[in-house]
Amino acid sequence: MNNKMNEFFDSIKGKKVCFVGIGTSNIPLIEMFAKKGAIVSACDKKTFEELGENSIRAKNAGAELILGENYLDNIDADILFRSPGTPFFRPELEALKKKGVVVTSEMEVFFDLCPCKIIAVTGSDGKTTTTSIIAEFLKSSGKNVHLGGNIGTPLLPIIESISSEDYAVVELSSFQLISMRRSPDIAVVTNLAPNHLDIHKDMQEYVDSKKNIILHQNAFSKAVLNLDNEIANSFSSDVRGQLSKFSRKSTVENGAYLDNTTIIYNEYGKKYEIMDIKDIKIPGMHNVENYLAAISAVWGIVDLNTIIKVAKEFNGVEHRAEFVREVDGVKYYNDSIASSPTRTALGTLSLYNEKIIIIAGGYDKHIPYEPLGPVICDKVKVLILLGDTAPKIEDAVKKSDNYSNNNPVIINVNNMEEAVLAAKENAVSGDIVSLSPASASFGLYKNFMERGNHFKDIVNKL
Repeated sequence: MNNKMNEFFDSIKGKKVCFVGIGTSNIPLIEMFAKKGAIVSACDKKTFEELGENSIRAKNAGAELILGENYLDNIDADILFRSPGTPFFRPELEALKKKGVVVTSEMEVFFDLCPCKIIAVTGSDGKTTTTSIIAEFLKSSGKNVHLGGNIGTPLLPIIESISSEDYAVVELSSFQLISMRRSPDIAVVTNLAPNHLDIHKDMQEYVDSKKNIILHQNAFSKAVLNLDNEIANSFSSDVRGQLSKFSRKSTVENGAYLDNTTIIYNEYGKKYEIMDIKDIKIPGMHNVENYLAAISAVWGIVDLNTIIKVAKEFNGVEHRAEFVREVDGVKYYNDSIASSPTRTALGTLSLYNEKIIIIAGGYDKHIPYEPLGPVICDKVKVLILLGDTAPKIEDAVKKSDNYSNNNPVIINVNNMEEAVLAAKENAVSGDIVSLSPASASFGLYKNFMERGNHFKDIVNKL
């Protein structure tokens, strides 16, 4: 019996609880809190019609809807649940806090009430795949696993079905971590590079947000850090419990590392040979790194045979170097998740030995593109650009020392249909075409999933 959970739900009866955002992930929360006796409201910038089925479900659950441009101006609540996309330091939320309103989030409350061990992953790149690999390891070893967080599934609505023997495996973004004052039992930081600087006031705020994943751990906890990433590795001095590291470049004292093409786990001098990287089904050295992180997280919980079995069978996550189809000898891949320059450089552009055709560009998060230019010149034969960041990417390419005229060929287009058509017209049998935007999707699409699905739909109609 989870007494803490029961006390919490007893305490919200008759309380005014407001949810910011009427997206798909908030609907189960709205429905749950209404059933638990809270007086629920929900607010969103979009209109009733724009929200579609979500507004109908929220209204049917008994929620009062506050919609339109000024949706944060007239909130009357005892408790407000901030969605990850709403900046923590937004003036309207600050004003509510000064009035005594409790401003929290689904993940904060879940961490407070969760009865089982929590493994959480954060980072600029690789966190979704690493989180998914960890969940696969645990499921394959017979554990009952609850996968959620930034990966898209709210966990608080199912908390009553979680037992103390289960595992919660969660992906956490900087927007979720910025306000959190609890850390998981096992924390993983894949890597850190400039990201989301359109939302965070500066890089330091972004890094400090991420650090919350380890700052509130106790002596019985474990932190897994990337030795090869300067910012992630700098968290070492703040680790309270066991410190495990992973590396593609160096031997580590405790953790997984790469020795030529063999993954080794070193447990304070006792070394275990795990597998050759060719045994990993999903391609790319960045996925080798994701496995190093995941193995380090579950070491001592999951046996060696299970780790090898998952590596050989796991197909990866949708929108991450996802094979779509082959047309006229040309293979098309969907890597819509690549929403930053580092993700495109270290992900898609590291996967293939030959020069490829890529479709890039999108919403501008004010991230520097200069480092991406030389990689594109080295790895791309045709660069197809669209969206707000197209001029920035083109400028970075043309200013690279290894750029020469038409190396790569640069084509600017207005939308995804034109981009795929340009790729088809410029590809010959044996070529690879990949959507790898190096940019966020907003402006053209709601999210990277919608962007990836649109790309796949166009490719499947070729």
